[in-house]
Amino acid sequence: MQTLLQDLRYGLRQLRKSPGFAFTVVLTLALSVGVATAVFCVIDTVILRPLPYAHSERIVSIQSISRSGYTQPASWPSFRDERAQARAFSALAGYNNFFTMTMETPSSGPVLLDSVHSTDNFFQVFGVQPLLGRTWLPGEEQDGKNEIVVLSYEVWQKYFGGERDVLNRAVKLDGQAYTVVGVMPAGFRFPLGTRNLIYTPRLIDRPWMQNRGSHWMRTVARLRDGVTIEQAQADLAHVFSDLGRAYPQTDEGRTVHLQPLPQSIVGKSKGPLWTLLAAVLAVLAIGCVNVAGLLLARGVKREREMAMRTAIGAGRSRLLGQLLTEGVLLALLGAATGALLASGLLDLMRLFLVKALARGADIQMNWVVLGAAVAVSVAVSLAASLYPALRLSGIDPNRALKAGGSAGVDRSQHHLRSGFVITQIALTMLLLVVSSLLIRVVTRYRHADLGFDPDHILSTQINLTPLRYAGRDAIADFYQPLVTRVAQVPGVRAVGMISILPIQNWGSNSDIHIAGQPPNPPSQEMLAEGRLVSTGYFDVFGIPLRRGRMLSPSLDRPENTAPTVVVNEAFVKKFIPSGLDPTAQRIDSETEQKDHWTRIVGVVGNVRQNIYEPPLAEEDWLINAVPVKELADQLNGMSLVVRFDGDAGAIIPALRNALHEVDPTVPFKTATTMAEVVSETLVFERMESWLFGIFAGLALLLALVGLYGLISHEVEQSTRDIGVRMALGASRSRILGMVMRRVVWMLAAGTIAGLILTLFARKMIAIVIYFEARQEAGGLLATALLLVTVGLLAALFPAVRAASIEPMQALRTE
Repeated sequence: MQTLLQDLRYGLRQLRKSPGFAFTVVLTLALSVGVATAVFCVIDTVILRPLPYAHSERIVSIQSISRSGYTQPASWPSFRDERAQARAFSALAGYNNFFTMTMETPSSGPVLLDSVHSTDNFFQVFGVQPLLGRTWLPGEEQDGKNEIVVLSYEVWQKYFGGERDVLNRAVKLDGQAYTVVGVMPAGFRFPLGTRNLIYTPRLIDRPWMQNRGSHWMRTVARLRDGVTIEQAQADLAHVFSDLGRAYPQTDEGRTVHLQPLPQSIVGKSKGPLWTLLAAVLAVLAIGCVNVAGLLLARGVKREREMAMRTAIGAGRSRLLGQLLTEGVLLALLGAATGALLASGLLDLMRLFLVKALARGADIQMNWVVLGAAVAVSVAVSLAASLYPALRLSGIDPNRALKAGGSAGVDRSQHHLRSGFVITQIALTMLLLVVSSLLIRVVTRYRHADLGFDPDHILSTQINLTPLRYAGRDAIADFYQPLVTRVAQVPGVRAVGMISILPIQNWGSNSDIHIAGQPPNPPSQEMLAEGRLVSTGYFDVFGIPLRRGRMLSPSLDRPENTAPTVVVNEAFVKKFIPSGLDPTAQRIDSETEQKDHWTRIVGVVGNVRQNIYEPPLAEEDWLINAVPVKELADQLNGMSLVVRFDGDAGAIIPALRNALHEVDPTVPFKTATTMAEVVSETLVFERMESWLFGIFAGLALLLALVGLYGLISHEVEQSTRDIGVRMALGASRSRILGMVMRRVVWMLAAGTIAGLILTLFARKMIAIVIYFEARQEAGGLLATALLLVTVGLLAALFPAVRAASIEPMQALRTE
């Protein structure tokens, strides 16, 4: 113990004598270990940690596929048949989570909560018991029994103060009385990406439940004991086949795919996260190589010191213990700093991850991961210290004391340290390539032609209480007064309403057939998106009229015999043959009365429904022109959109006031700009580009530190040789060229190795972003030139210092 304490004190004195070296090594370890710890915490939470359900590996997500090949939820009649006929599941449940509900609270007024509407066996699928009370009983999905609610732990804590007497308490949801029957434990959520949740067995209004062609119900199931997912897939596929024969008009051609729930939740983010981990390991490798190079260079400087200690009697084990103790000190300092860095990086990453990943809100510092990171830091430092320690503890003191200034400049040392630098440059090149590709992709999406300018457009979700507006004209009683008030707010240029906001989501869709055209292929669904809009929507988004006229409340009336729509250019391209006037066409329907077929009165510009895909065919209906009874469900949830001048912060309070002047019971959901909607849609891509940019920057910094340190060290160790060369007639420019040629050789070798590594890693990179080497040749070349240029600049200072050596002074150094 006495020896260990002595070694620790001596090690601390040595580090104080070389603050620059100590700072560089500790910072290198902190950066490497910090980013690795943060990303490992994300991987552990999102991919490795089991879901908060009983035997989650037995739960499957059921994806039904339409005859046209896109994912299509189940209809209520189809779901009932599937549940009755399937034999592979102990529980097959249906749910939807696309409704929010307004809950009236005595303390904070009306609040908007996400809700899950499910069948009565929903909680059986997850096998989690409530913290308080109970969940659903069989038959409670039926009308008259379904006015009950189970609270999530977060809602119970936030709005009910965690009171245990909340059971059997009456709460008003959407103006209707519900009874609280249970509270779920902390950590239970489904879907996992939503926190403030309530659960109710009240499914949906009757018209949607009676139509086999209305697809709105998502399904999830638990496998029976002893049943494999392949057997369940075959069982349910057989059920789908039987339903297709029984109901050919709606169910024929539909297929099903079962996916383990953990895999379904992670989704497409799993591959990019593993690739992100590979990038972190590359940074960690660069850091390890850098630390090894720094310790090796420091070992060369200390050859004479160790030779002197050996000469006066120090044993090899004593020297070895001292050097390894210094390595452990550096490791612990680096790990402590890295833990602080990891905590800060996780806080920043969480801003993205909460919205980008289903389990993003659960990500936090994992102490097991942190302990592993400390172990890695110690192992790296010990491994990097071991070679110099073994070398120094075994040197011949007579040789080292006679070597003078030539110590450490043998050819093997040069090759080893050069190999370290080349490795760093190669890995840095790989990270720079991926980072630049991601930044270009995000930039391309952000500047894509959306069909509108997202700047200076505000949107907020409006959720009316169904019971409050039952039997009333919500347009006349609420929406028109709201639009009138908002239009009077200073800075507002246009106001409108739309059922589903562009970019944020797809709308409902339906089969389309243009009257007079050949029948649609029987195996193909010809679908178009449908949205309800007000006339002001087109003004807010600046959507141009291409042909015909815009929708008008004075012309397009609910009492008109034929409904009217405007369609976009994608609709015309998909459904109307070239040469025909779109505004002279009608969309036929099930009715035989041609005068009831929908008339197309105008063609407008395209607006993207999804930022990743081209605009889909779309038809827009005027909310004033559709009978209120048909609109009841959709009018309960609309988006208010506003084009404004100036600062959004000055407009938002006025929007809140206008809303509550019309109806104080409607909760105000914080308004966001469409630029923010676009940004949030790209949240995962932004996080990837941000993190890869950070990693590439760290890798570049560490590689430059390694290159600078190597050249500085070689100049310092070669001072006497350079002095001899200059005394024999070598010019300063020749000395400068000699040093820079070595730098160019290392940069070129590292860059070429990095490009080769990039080509070999294409499959892994393609998980994050697809690229063709030929198409990206210009970008790859520019990245390589950037790396070489920055490397030359980093090495220029020690190279100039070498050329500035005075021969006589150099010869006197020994």
